[in-house]
Amino acid sequence: MVIKAFMKIREESFKMKRKWIKQSIILVVLGLLTIFIFFKDPNTSNHKISNQAVSLPANLNSVVKEKSSQLIQQAAKKGIVVVITDGFRSFEDQNRLYQQGRTASGNIVTNAKAGESYHNYGLAIDFALKTASGNVIWDRQYDGNRNGKADWTEVVEISKSLGFQWGGDWTKFKDYPHLQMDFGLTIADLQNGKRPDQSSLVADQG
Repeated sequence: MVIKAFMKIREESFKMKRKWIKQSIILVVLGLLTIFIFFKDPNTSNHKISNQAVSLPANLNSVVKEKSSQLIQQAAKKGIVVVITDGFRSFEDQNRLYQQGRTASGNIVTNAKAGESYHNYGLAIDFALKTASGNVIWDRQYDGNRNGKADWTEVVEISKSLGFQWGGDWTKFKDYPHLQMDFGLTIADLQNGKRPDQSSLVADQG
């Protein structure tokens, strides 16, 4: 009886050992599969990091540049001389501008730090007017063509017809010289590496 009991205990021990080994193998296989899927999945963090590595533009977007030229031409037909005072702005330039009125002399002209402005992605311009005497002005009441309507208002209307958004329509920090085209992208999108679709850019130029 003692031998039989010992043999039974030994057999049960072997069964438990085999069961444990089998479970361990299954866990190891599942772990390897998880690691494999993680590194193969294009939606993993590795892919997101590669999106963030998209290079920043160094010039004004081609559509924005073309529409800016059209704005100047169409305004000229109304007897208004438009001057583009700013276009693409580097991160370094943006930070310098942000410091103005804060740690540097001058008035505060922007609340956007580096990477927080459409200028930093070549999607915005600033404009001013030039008088007959050659002075560059930001007078929104100036009526140089004497048609009873402020030249600034006329330029804004032209810009909107060309697809620009005007900073003067902003509810908080109004930026009257500012015109931009976001192509449906937010600043967060641009910071995360997204850029205007090239096919839509070609279409817009038509």
